[in-house]
Amino acid sequence: MSTFTVGIDIGGTSVRAAVIDANGAIVNRAREMTPASAAATEDLLVDLVRHLQATHPISGVGLAVAGFISTDRQRVMFAPHLAWRDAQVPAILSARLDLPVVMDHDVNSAVWAEYHLGAAAGSPVALLIALGTGIGAGLVVDGQIYRGAHGVAPELGHLTVVPGGRSCPCGKRGCWERYCSGTALAATGVDRWREAGREIPDELADSEVTGTVVARTAAEGDPQALAAVDELGHWLGIGMGLAADVLDPEVIVIGGGVSDAAPLYLPRALDTMRQTITGGVHRPHPRIEVARYGDRSAVIGAGLLAQHALVASG
Repeated sequence: MSTFTVGIDIGGTSVRAAVIDANGAIVNRAREMTPASAAATEDLLVDLVRHLQATHPISGVGLAVAGFISTDRQRVMFAPHLAWRDAQVPAILSARLDLPVVMDHDVNSAVWAEYHLGAAAGSPVALLIALGTGIGAGLVVDGQIYRGAHGVAPELGHLTVVPGGRSCPCGKRGCWERYCSGTALAATGVDRWREAGREIPDELADSEVTGTVVARTAAEGDPQALAAVDELGHWLGIGMGLAADVLDPEVIVIGGGVSDAAPLYLPRALDTMRQTITGGVHRPHPRIEVARYGDRSAVIGAGLLAQHALVASG
């Protein structure tokens, strides 16, 4: 049997596919925009796998999906930025490709890659916090991904950290991700520039300011952008302290798009976590690492999960 699998990261904007070898290396890749309909998305996934099959013998496929996945990982129950609703995606694709297909949440896939080959390698309890548009989280306990009773754990991004605070698309107010994510960094940066009575750098419209823009401007020394990044670090520390109290991880890995700016905010985050963690001076603290694979972790993890399933099935 071939040791090559295809990992596919299916997001609301783009679909990224890659051939993954037994060492977790990407040996070929492809990327397309995410279609609007379920049928078109399935057609695209089939086309991507067949394209990659032309270069390497593929033994299985792993899907990393940004959405709620059933406990048995056979159904996409709901994905806010994808067309699937209660869809048996692995079975549909397996029948069309004549290959075994496995599926998991995108951050579960990411933490699997970091646990096996990355910043959390071999850790008994590893938590990955993905800072992007929102906050995603994945947890590995004793070599197993922890998914909860209904497949949706750990939903850390929607812990309330500011009662009555910023509104969140989930319907609540004051969620952690509204203060600690790429979206939050952009909003805080705009607030700080306005409070200082300054023009937004490069005369950007509010809608064009992203977390990446704020982080880049902070790295260039802009005081308001630095203040915004420092505030993100504060809220990251608050959330890591809460997660450490509940989960007691040996390591917390920071991933997602905002992880590129980690040197700017991790010192503040570590200081805040140490001040807020329960019994902080009397207990070991989790070590904090930046994800080794960055935005490639979900693709790599999906391919590794497919390999793991093949080994388990004999």
